[in-house]
Amino acid sequence: MYEPIRRPSVHTMADPAGAEGAVPRRSREEELSIRLAGHLTALLTVTDELRVLTPAAELDDAAARLDAQVTRLRAGRAPLRAAPSAAAWDEARAAALHQRAHTLAGQALVVATSRSDEEAAALAAERMEAHARALGLAEVG
Repeated sequence: MYEPIRRPSVHTMADPAGAEGAVPRRSREEELSIRLAGHLTALLTVTDELRVLTPAAELDDAAARLDAQVTRLRAGRAPLRAAPSAAAWDEARAAALHQRAHTLAGQALVVATSRSDEEAAALAAERMEAHARALGLAEVG
């Protein structure tokens, strides 16, 4: 009727004494770097999609800067980049992408601020502002 679990739970804390099979823990700084790289990579993906829909030098520059930041955070490993879909211009899709990019830039800004990464925080804030302007949420000027 009941069969006991034969393997230890993945939720069990690792043995701090370093027992065989224990997973080494990451520092808070390493965890924040991984999280920030993830948010910036996602923002880069959305930026690449927007570059297909609305080609602009500003988006090209943003993509290059995002790529550089992720490479820095990942110790020289460039981010994986998906090929953007070749969709025709669609105002609703562009607005949804700008909204997603705005959200991702905000998340990246929070993490960059937490880890005191001024360069990444400035880039995230700049991208957040650019997408807010595209959505009509900020003053153009």
